[in-house]
Amino acid sequence: MNPSVIGVDVLERKIDCDGKLRSHRVLTTTWGFPDWAAMGRLMSCFHYQLIDLHPVTYASEHSEVDPKAKLLELKSTNVSLPNFISIDEKLSYSPHPTIENATLLKQEAVVIVRGLSLASRLEQMVTNTISSKASAGREGLELIIKKINKEVRDFKSTAEVLVDDMKNTMENLDFE
Repeated sequence: MNPSVIGVDVLERKIDCDGKLRSHRVLTTTWGFPDWAAMGRLMSCFHYQLIDLHPVTYASEHSEVDPKAKLLELKSTNVSLPNFISIDEKLSYSPHPTIENATLLKQEAVVIVRGLSLASRLEQMVTNTISSKASAGREGLELIIKKINKEVRDFKSTAEVLVDDMKNTMENLDFE
């Protein structure tokens, strides 16, 4: 998981009639603004106290897992400071169309900063941060997949032993 995420609250989770798992979560993060943007060295009137900036920010995330299509889609938007910064991000994970047993990640992000000097610099910084976090997200997903695969192998192995024991027990029963 991204180390900037310090909390996850599930607001809603359900399986729809098509078998898709749909979730709505609120993510609590510590991304915040960089010191140069918040401390007023470059913008004298832009302080934490003036516009109520906090180091903790929130995002709303909607996700959909489609097991039939083997597709995971995540859409998130920031909830904190929407009058100053808007971040809409979409991630989709799907089977790679040409490489067997590989996953294709598509990531889109729209970042808009309003009403602040140096807005384009801040937009670029946020965009760069999102890009750099993409590989961490990919690595995290790969770790989860490896863990699930190991658990499935362990479960299969345990089930095979239990079935063999049951067969041996049945063969040794005397029904007379």
